Amino acid sequence: MTVLAMRSTFPETLDDDDTDLAVYQRCLTELDRINRLTFAHQPTLRWLNAATCGLPAGAWISVCDVAFGYGDLLRAIARWADARGLRAQLYGIDLNPRSAAAARAATPPDMPIRYLTGDVFNHRPDAPYDFVVSSQFTHHLSDDQVVRFLRWIDTYAELGWHITDLHRRVLPYYGFPVLARLLGLHSITRTDGAISIARSFRRGEWQAFANIAGVKAEITRAPGFRLCVRSS
Repeated sequence: MTVLAMRSTFPETLDDDDTDLAVYQRCLTELDRINRLTFAHQPTLRWLNAATCGLPAGAWISVCDVAFGYGDLLRAIARWADARGLRAQLYGIDLNPRSAAAARAATPPDMPIRYLTGDVFNHRPDAPYDFVVSSQFTHHLSDDQVVRFLRWIDTYAELGWHITDLHRRVLPYYGFPVLARLLGLHSITRTDGAISIARSFRRGEWQAFANIAGVKAEITRAPGFRLCVRSS
């Protein structure tokens, strides 16, 4: 059996309470850098563009990003909506309160983004969002929690949902630590990155989760060794 035949349950360390705040903030900026280098947000933006193609300029949309981290995906969506001529109400929810502080500090005051702190499974909005997105969150969950999250996102996304996460493959697992070291990234970023890949999923596993959750999903590959799972 190969090292990646089954997903890892080894914990990551960045979100530990005893992680120094300065280190935490540095690692968030490094993850933002990696996301930009690997075009991590492009699949979500392309999906939103297709999902809103029939809306006229000036139309309102609401988008929620689950586990927003540094807020970089929401800022990318804010820029996309502005270029698209849409009026966006943007929300993010993240379990770690330090994420909200870091994301707010990195967000221009004129961007319409509201960062919330809390457990997504306890988050019950008064009305469904138009769209719910999530990037590189689900590998932090147990298998049962992934099924639960699929049911949650299918319930609270009125017009559609989109999940992007890492793809458990050999090349990124062994290649990421090398790239991270060449980029001079913090040891936590290097170590957690490899763990994240080992904790992530393959296409067949995603399909099994969707079947158990009772949701219809389309699963596709994306650049940067990622998989996209979206409502169909």
